[in-house]
Amino acid sequence: MSVLSETLALGRFLWGLPGYHRWRITSTEARAIVRERIRRREANFLGLLERFVFGNRANPYARLLELARCQPGDVRQLVEQDGVDAALRRLREAGVYLSFEEFKSTGPIVRQGVVVAEGPDAFVNPTSRGFYRTETGGSTGSGRQVQIDIEHLVSRVPHRLLSDAIHGMLGLPSALWFEPLPGNGPQSILLRAPFDAVPQRWFAPILAGPGSPPLKYRLANRAIVAASRVAGIPFPRPEYVPLDRADIVAQWAATMVRSHGGAAVFTHPSKAVRVALAARERGLDLTGTVFSGGGEPVTHAKVAEIERAGARFVSGYIAMETGTIGMQCARATDPNDQHFFRDHLAVIQHPREIPAFGVTVDTFHFTTLLPSSPRLLLNVELDDYGVIESRSCGCGFEQLGFSEHISDIRSFRKLTGEGMTLVGTEVDRILEAEMPTHCGGSGLDYQLVEEEDERGLTRLVLTVSARVPASEEVLHRTMLDALARGSTAAALAGAIWAQGSNLLVRRAEPEWTQRGKRPLFRPLRRRDPGGERP
Repeated sequence: MSVLSETLALGRFLWGLPGYHRWRITSTEARAIVRERIRRREANFLGLLERFVFGNRANPYARLLELARCQPGDVRQLVEQDGVDAALRRLREAGVYLSFEEFKSTGPIVRQGVVVAEGPDAFVNPTSRGFYRTETGGSTGSGRQVQIDIEHLVSRVPHRLLSDAIHGMLGLPSALWFEPLPGNGPQSILLRAPFDAVPQRWFAPILAGPGSPPLKYRLANRAIVAASRVAGIPFPRPEYVPLDRADIVAQWAATMVRSHGGAAVFTHPSKAVRVALAARERGLDLTGTVFSGGGEPVTHAKVAEIERAGARFVSGYIAMETGTIGMQCARATDPNDQHFFRDHLAVIQHPREIPAFGVTVDTFHFTTLLPSSPRLLLNVELDDYGVIESRSCGCGFEQLGFSEHISDIRSFRKLTGEGMTLVGTEVDRILEAEMPTHCGGSGLDYQLVEEEDERGLTRLVLTVSARVPASEEVLHRTMLDALARGSTAAALAGAIWAQGSNLLVRRAEPEWTQRGKRPLFRPLRRRDPGGERP
């Protein structure tokens, strides 16, 4: 988009913001909305195809359906006979889908030897006129821009309200530790305004200086804050709190616990661990504090660190392209057990081979069901896989009609590497549990990094914080021993790395992304002959 077009779009969004802020919704109304969307699931799916796909040959999905010789009547018959999910599986088998690379435009769309052309905005909702832009987190590459409009916010509010209610966060004083635009700080606040749960404080790990957002994002962020305040919403202004000052967030939460009996902090899991560690170091009691967020895997080790400070964590499965995919079961025994929000999305699985790893995983393919989605998805493969099952748990989400659970969610992109590789679960187990247990520190003190040396050889570097007391020799041996105790693939990887001296240990602080995420695995990075990283 041109600067003028983007400015006009933001202006239209700001113009509509006062009306959005006048809207109020109750839990009863939110439940009714969700149940009605579930009831109309098939009709909503067919309506979306008729409105945006059929009759528009420029749309890549229309071309895929044409190559599959699938007419509108054929899709309708499939849906009416077997439902949306079964119809989507049939369409996937016929070639109607987008791989992760195709959707991210890192590879061409090719079916039956035909290259399906696409424009830069092929999957963007064409009805959005007033919006602000945000970006995906970039955990697996560069971030992708996503436009957020009023209609999309309205569609997501029922999920936010019901999730906060089911997990006991409504009525608690709250704060967030999220980034301003292009991060999701403004959206987290806007989603809670219609039920009068605007957070009191907004802690921002990035605000100004090195790594700060481009000017257009900073101006858009200020405009949203100002327009909301003019509309009478106590929209907090971002306060700079870098990652190494988690004690500020911990102190705020402890103060709220003492004065109100509890607090809610919305943030990424890794940031929540930082707050918990800071609280323990300072003797602060966080009992009654609820952390909630997504954007990265939530492991048992992370949850254990948070619980040691007296708090608890509620995880969410969220993608910028789709909104909230699911929220943690209120009776979960695993922090990665999510109720799938089937009122606005459909999901199927399809096998995908990971050549560098020699395994096949069942990746998730998502389809949007509401016209408010910022991007139109039809069997689009995101870079995740896991387990989908229908079972009864008796929690509030099941009572809404969300009986499907998604668990063991991992990114297959993080499995691949040069030569031998590790499954995400192996990395979690070793870096967040075994290494801290045997060598000291916490799961935040370890990271695996692939590097290429001057001779072009790939090394796996175990980056370890100076806070960990164990020697490099002990760290190296503990890592290899942990691999040997793991799966067959992990044991093989450890043996190969030991034989070829591919596993190195380096004292350095693990790297965090600009969004405040601490990935366990950092992909290949090359060094020039002078030894500097480009």
